[in-house]
Amino acid sequence: MMIKGIPITLIRKTETGRDGFNNPIYSETSEIVENCLVSPISEGDNSITTDLAMNGKHGLYQVAIPKGDAHAWEGSDVEFFGHRWKVIGFPTEGIESLLPLDWNKKIVVERYG
Repeated sequence: MMIKGIPITLIRKTETGRDGFNNPIYSETSEIVENCLVSPISEGDNSITTDLAMNGKHGLYQVAIPKGDAHAWEGSDVEFFGHRWKVIGFPTEGIESLLPLDWNKKIVVERYG
């Protein structure tokens, strides 16, 4: 049996202007990214400690991104399991040719809103 991920929706914000108080106005574009693996992060995981120490945010899930993906994940939102999540930090990436499965990038997400 082959491992198969789920589709997630990547939501990117683009600044489209400024309001009367000079705050940015954003438009959102969404795109489906197929074959992503989603796994809960345990409390004992070192990345949780690092994230909490550096930015006070608590990661709930780790998402493995398929090889060949060229999307910009930093600062983006994602949707899966019927909820919206915020990407924390930067993706970690391995060398595609040295990894045997279909995924070489990981992101950590926290619950959004």
